[in-house]
Amino acid sequence: MKITSVKSVTANNVSKDTHADSSRNFVFVKIETDEGITGWGESTIGPKAVATLIDEFGSLLVGEDPHQIEKHWQKLYHYQHSLRGGAIQMSAISGIEIALWDIKGKALGVPIYELLGGKIRDKMWCYGRWDGLTPEQCIERAESFISQGITALKGDPFDHQGIFIDRESEKRAIEKMRRVREHVGEDIELLVEVHGRLSTADAIRVGLAMEEYRPFMYEEPVPPQNLEALKKVSDSINIPIATGERLFTKWDYVDLFPLQAVAMIQPDIVQAGGLSELKKIAAMAEAHYVGFQPHNPYGPICTVASLHLDACTPNFLIQEGGLHPWFQDAVNGEFPKQKDGFLPVPEEPGLGISINEEWVEANPWDPSANWAPMPGIISPRQQVAWP
Repeated sequence: MKITSVKSVTANNVSKDTHADSSRNFVFVKIETDEGITGWGESTIGPKAVATLIDEFGSLLVGEDPHQIEKHWQKLYHYQHSLRGGAIQMSAISGIEIALWDIKGKALGVPIYELLGGKIRDKMWCYGRWDGLTPEQCIERAESFISQGITALKGDPFDHQGIFIDRESEKRAIEKMRRVREHVGEDIELLVEVHGRLSTADAIRVGLAMEEYRPFMYEEPVPPQNLEALKKVSDSINIPIATGERLFTKWDYVDLFPLQAVAMIQPDIVQAGGLSELKKIAAMAEAHYVGFQPHNPYGPICTVASLHLDACTPNFLIQEGGLHPWFQDAVNGEFPKQKDGFLPVPEEPGLGISINEEWVEANPWDPSANWAPMPGIISPRQQVAWP
């Protein structure tokens, strides 16, 4: 079997609810072969520049055997001396790598997880959201997911006006957490997301104030570049720390794990190197008694690839995302559906889904897309008075 084509495929989806007005662009990867097997991957990160690099990388792979996944990963990673390890490069590699695994699984007639050691679980615990502009919106959103059987929720209660939080913003964030905890009770796990937008001192003070509401995890409390700051936060509060969505490849984790500063890592499968690289990172985490949860706010392939990896990863804890109803419209095949707070592992060969190209044509890339990083983060035009 030989690769005949590697190309980027771009699309856009607009999602509007009471908590966010957002539009997101997506970058997928389509790899075709001379035996008629097509593989799909995803490289969504934000800039369209990743699509250009996918196409450039693709020219290096035409005529190659798609089964030699590790060989191709190494070739693309070392392609240019100064390019190595950046977010755009790693996103391009990730999408291509996932598509190659999709081809291999289809060629062998097995789901990808069978090629990664076989599954050790049939379903993956997942979470919804509890964030909003006001405590009432937070409660309303939490209820919308709990009514679907979800037993864990993550929320970003912060205004994000700079890393030095003002007193009123701090009070709002803590009040949102308090109100949601009182409403949902002790049986629902609540995760707190900061997006790395607090200073060390503010992250510690807010964390101490939230301890009584028993957060399951305190995610990326400070910017990711300073591991010593993260360690100081971890040592100062009694909430487990999570980080990793902006760390790329196993080399970014070499300095993190020995600090014993985190309880869970969140590498992104479409930005940190794909299935193989995340499998390696998860093994490094396992050796340090650290849990694993792939970061996943992007498209349907990001979710499905993550589920294949979750199914065969011993230290998997919980899965982000995958609860968007429009995902089914965007794919061919049956998209995994949440039940009782768990997502099932796909059972069809390869990924088990492919991108619906009719949906792509109907939803072209939108250069004016204005996406908020996660629902609950407030853009300037969303600022409202809080009672």
